[in-house]
Amino acid sequence: MTTATKPISDEVLQTAARVIKCLGHPLRLRLLEIMERGGEQNVSELQSYSGATQAAVSEQLGILRGHGIVESRRDGTYMLYRIIEPKVFRILACVRECEIIDGRIA
Repeated sequence: MTTATKPISDEVLQTAARVIKCLGHPLRLRLLEIMERGGEQNVSELQSYSGATQAAVSEQLGILRGHGIVESRRDGTYMLYRIIEPKVFRILACVRECEIIDGRIA
């Protein structure tokens, strides 16, 4: 460890672990990627773009909402979802930079 590197506090590690665990699901990452590109989306749009069932999309959105990653708002008969955790954009950018070589991230 260099002298310029400050240790990460236990509180930050606990919070980061919860967020990373929440994001550690391929469909959740896909839904976030769709919202990152298209802004607010309703369940039908997310279902269409992801190819997942309505039940699966709704379940994963509930998990993301419960962890404070996305929020929802009603617009007429639609419930719209959007990303509210700004660090998600950096995490998605990091994921995009990964290369898969022989089934492993390189």
